[in-house]
Amino acid sequence: MSIDFIIAAIITVVGLTTPILLAGLGELVVEKAGVLNLGVEGMMLMGAISGFGVTVMTFNPWLGVLGAAVGGSASSMIFAFLVLQLNSNQVATGLALTIFGTGLSSLIGLSFVGRIVAPFNTFFPASLARDPILKVFFGYSPLVYFALIMVPLVAWFLKSTRGGLILRAVGENDHSAHSLGYSVIGVRYAAIAFGGAMAGIGGAYFSMVITPMWAERMTAGRGWIALALVVFASWRTGRLLVGAYFFGILMALELYAKAAGFSFMPSQFWAAMPYLMTVIVLALISARKGAATNAPACLGKPFTA
Repeated sequence: MSIDFIIAAIITVVGLTTPILLAGLGELVVEKAGVLNLGVEGMMLMGAISGFGVTVMTFNPWLGVLGAAVGGSASSMIFAFLVLQLNSNQVATGLALTIFGTGLSSLIGLSFVGRIVAPFNTFFPASLARDPILKVFFGYSPLVYFALIMVPLVAWFLKSTRGGLILRAVGENDHSAHSLGYSVIGVRYAAIAFGGAMAGIGGAYFSMVITPMWAERMTAGRGWIALALVVFASWRTGRLLVGAYFFGILMALELYAKAAGFSFMPSQFWAAMPYLMTVIVLALISARKGAATNAPACLGKPFTA
């Protein structure tokens, strides 16, 4: 196994991991606030088309990332209004958001089919980004470094800041938080907006980095993996990072297995493997005694003052 192959494999794994890590971090914060949003896939698609569209019109990928965050956050506000103001069922509303985001992104994307943008690649000097060895550290899109930086920032926010403690209090006991004078609805609105923005940026990674063009359903179900990742990580940021790279390796194995032409298994098996492993991992976690003890106590429960 050559060093070139190892470096290429690492770069592939990092690229495949980044979007689910971004979306998973956002969903972790949302669930810590006591809200279950199953619309991650729809928000990622809205972020993908928003980021791509803004980049096409402005020729500025940084504005494209901002547009992706706004697009994902705006779509999440539809979910937030329905579940926080109208007390609609969070599971059904999240599924509806996925369907809505998939359809609306396809509609908006009709005018962008066939158009391409320059890949949002590294901002490091070309001598570092293209070096056969150093590119494993400096050859990534800025979104990769953003995702890695957000892991300790989210952990620090949740554990060491007043805002994070309030958010966790809302997720653990919303009525007690309300009795202390905190706005449960306001905190949950903010958490949902953050989760939507992160999912939107994760979606933009597909349309601006992996394949710098627009295609319907280009996230290919990665939003569902991000959802499973939060449970897999037991609602802990460190485990979320490890779990994201675990699933990233599985997705990379799919690509390399297809490229190697492993004929003893049909190509559909390799395509389904990351999702099959998602189901298996969740089943194993659920079978463990006390596996759900880290879940916020108010997760999925509506709040009424």
